[in-house]
Amino acid sequence: MGYLIQRIKLFPGMQVMHDIRSIRDNPKDFDKALGRRGVNAASEEILKIDEDRRSAILSAETAQAEQNKSSKLIGAAKAAGDEKEFEKLRKLVADKKTEVADMNAKAKALDQQLNLALMSLPNILDKDIPDGEDEKHNKEIFSWGKPRAIDNPKEHFEIAAAIPGMDFETAAKLSGSRFVVLRGTIARLHRALAQFMLDVHVNEHGLTETMTPVLVREEAMFGTNQLPKFSEDSYQTTNGWWLIPTSEVTLTNICANEITPEENLPLRMTAHTQCFRSEAGSAGKDTSGMLRQHQFEKVEMVSITHPDQSMQEHERMTTCAKAILEKLELPYRVVLLCSGDTGFGAQKTYDLEVWLPGQQAFREISSVSICGDFQARRMNARYKPSGGGKPEFVHTLNGSGLAVGRCLIAVLENGQQEDGSILVPEVLRNYMGGKVIIDNQGHLC
Repeated sequence: MGYLIQRIKLFPGMQVMHDIRSIRDNPKDFDKALGRRGVNAASEEILKIDEDRRSAILSAETAQAEQNKSSKLIGAAKAAGDEKEFEKLRKLVADKKTEVADMNAKAKALDQQLNLALMSLPNILDKDIPDGEDEKHNKEIFSWGKPRAIDNPKEHFEIAAAIPGMDFETAAKLSGSRFVVLRGTIARLHRALAQFMLDVHVNEHGLTETMTPVLVREEAMFGTNQLPKFSEDSYQTTNGWWLIPTSEVTLTNICANEITPEENLPLRMTAHTQCFRSEAGSAGKDTSGMLRQHQFEKVEMVSITHPDQSMQEHERMTTCAKAILEKLELPYRVVLLCSGDTGFGAQKTYDLEVWLPGQQAFREISSVSICGDFQARRMNARYKPSGGGKPEFVHTLNGSGLAVGRCLIAVLENGQQEDGSILVPEVLRNYMGGKVIIDNQGHLC
């Protein structure tokens, strides 16, 4: 973490996630808002650092003015032959120069401290978010489909049709735990799901298909608030690149340090990429099968919008994710996350949870979040108002549309038949050569 802290100051255009002027003007409101996330009296530390920083800046400016004034008098003293006054002024100038340097260094260090303090604070929640400590207090707001009655339902890795196509032992030999080698029909089904999702989002939802790198600079990870707080959840290469945990990082940062004309908003993008997460802190959770992996694939959705459009865009993006599940005929529900379960950078999040018969439970398959200007401030992503005026921060949104591996699990478990075969969803059959069934030997029929 110390290395990351030292790097922050090097990123051009980087801003903090909270407006310090707003905190100065409304410290009680700021504390009340963050108190919903369990952060107490945040403004006290922030304003103390800010006060010291501004005091150092003022001292530097005052000393600089005195230095400039004395510098002008040195020449007059020299010309008048007043050696005593000349030496006095020269010493004063030297002292003030040192004072200016010291105060500027202090102000710079305090500015760094202020940025780090602000970066450690989560986004302000939307007023409609229910209070609560964890997922038990999330609020179900919608459900679709009825789980099919299945006698003795199996988890995905136990279904006869899927077993030949999921090789965890070879993956462990190659890479360790929480990896899988997919083969044959199951690999094809996994590919079909990603292709299907992209086709729907591009052809029906109007998103622009985008192919992005999976290796990014540190500033990109800072821009979408993966760093510095969540550094342990991601992988870094020896030369400083980071492997993306989701293409939210790349898609959103396309607008970093850019000013987009208002008439070009909203920008709606989708990408299918590999994703990488260390799963720090998840030891012992979902260790069987491929529900929680270090390497996985996602079809991501990102929107960059005008602030007045972002709430409406959040609902639209959620509808896009819902459409994928409905076309696949997978029962699901939508929950509004409570204050204690909403992610660090989000103002408001809907989780889509798909029914998994093998677990007899709903499990998350997509999170659709609105971040407001939280990420835009860090990335310095702005728009130019069409009616004139200074550039303003955009709003950013992101959501899975969907997590491909988890969708594969849902298709396998919900499509399982009594004889161990799997029924292929109708919308995927064209991608599977027109076949309808994966038999209990793993062959397409």
